[in-house]
Amino acid sequence: MKHVLRFCGAFFLALAVHGQEMPVDYQFGEKYNDRYRYSNLMTFSEAGSGNILLVRAYYTGLILKPKGYFIERYNSDLELIDEYNYKFRDGEFVDGFTANGQLYLLFLEYDPERLSYTYSVHGSPIGGFEFSRRELVTIPSVYVENPLDKNYYNRNFNSGFSTTVLFDRDKRAFAISLHYKKGKDNRHRILVYNYNLSPILDTDFSAEIEEKNYAFEGLQMSPDFSAAYLIGKAYFKKRRFKAEERRFQYELVKLSSAGALSASYDEPGKFAEALKPIWKGDKLVCAGFYADRKDNRYNGLQYFEVDPETLEAGPIRYNPFSEQFMFDKFGTEEEKVVKNLIFKDVRFDASGALLFNAEEYFVTRSIEMNASGGRVQIERFHHNDIVSVKLDPQGGLVWARNINKTEVTQNDGAYASYSAYTKNGNTYFFISTASDNPQLLNNERLIFRQGLGRNRNVFLIRLDPAGKLSYEKIIDQEEARLPLMVSKPLVLESDDTLYFYAKRGTKKQLVSVHIQG
Repeated sequence: MKHVLRFCGAFFLALAVHGQEMPVDYQFGEKYNDRYRYSNLMTFSEAGSGNILLVRAYYTGLILKPKGYFIERYNSDLELIDEYNYKFRDGEFVDGFTANGQLYLLFLEYDPERLSYTYSVHGSPIGGFEFSRRELVTIPSVYVENPLDKNYYNRNFNSGFSTTVLFDRDKRAFAISLHYKKGKDNRHRILVYNYNLSPILDTDFSAEIEEKNYAFEGLQMSPDFSAAYLIGKAYFKKRRFKAEERRFQYELVKLSSAGALSASYDEPGKFAEALKPIWKGDKLVCAGFYADRKDNRYNGLQYFEVDPETLEAGPIRYNPFSEQFMFDKFGTEEEKVVKNLIFKDVRFDASGALLFNAEEYFVTRSIEMNASGGRVQIERFHHNDIVSVKLDPQGGLVWARNINKTEVTQNDGAYASYSAYTKNGNTYFFISTASDNPQLLNNERLIFRQGLGRNRNVFLIRLDPAGKLSYEKIIDQEEARLPLMVSKPLVLESDDTLYFYAKRGTKKQLVSVHIQG
């Protein structure tokens, strides 16, 4: 039975701050039984008429293997309308989206008889589910391990075939990067489609990979869809590097009917890190981090405008990390190295100031003994500190804050990490943790430690327009008996609402959180 609770509790961020309220209310949907204990949330979409659609990959068997995709549709009251089991298991799921009353699922499939990979879209009307398959592009290649494997810090281009799919922010378009080689045949092709699956661009990028290999990380479309802008790392092909040499540079690539154009923006002693392009009206802006030496540590923030036609950059504004930021992150530690930051969200507020946040993310690997005495490699995915930044309309630093947290997972990362939402200059962060209370040091340094319990509290952290931190436990683990997949929400900006899927074992539930202020 669903119920609605409005949260109006007071909290203490510091001794001098009392009685603030987090302007949120939330609603729990009914708990439903679920036939699949083991699954991963793949897509979470608005489906029209106030409906919400989600797709899960499910696994069964003594040795868990993917068996298909379970589709659930809810109404605006968080009530389950219908379910559908799409028993497809022959391809690797890439992404999914809804448009024009249809659900589209994008797969990468391998045909061992044709020795080729094919990108295909499986589409169905929402509600009356009946899927049909459409091929987008086929690439001849022998089978390779993990062609879609995405590693933020080191990409393998020696496998013979590697590929990446990037969607723009609103899933109005997506780009498919195809890099395949056999012997001396070395080609790179990039295709761009709109949400109707109509091809927009098909670019031969082979000339650009004579000296560099490209690992793209983000996509922005021009407002009229005539050009696509991809940002990513260009890895130099030089076979030997000195220890102090950098193996890559960030580049912005423009694709249009005229072909491909690329540009890098490093300056002497300043090297771009984790750049993100974003439109500001008719202006294209790049923001991100920079390093002052050729290693993997960051020293501050950068901001510059780019001519959308020529990719020429205006003056680049460099902002070293502030003392407050370094104190937030490290306290009084002597070893202060900022690295491994991955963008989560970037947007302009009503005043033209840029707000963005990133997360400290990395992967560790170790060899462990399994139950039968064999040795297996274990991957652990670390979702650590949150970095939040505000730059003024000219790119100058207003504030940069760090929220300390430590999270590690070996499996589904949906329960780790965080989600963020910006409204009226405030940035709100949703964190799920088994800890009951964060640590607050010196009234300013906020630290969340990963707890050991099965249930999870949901904390809301707010950074106001001046960069002042406040926080509240908005959902208690005793109330939310199912943990929320806090890093994979459906965000509806039209009514300032985030929807979270909650699941454990054979129970599932939908939760909505509405931000009022």
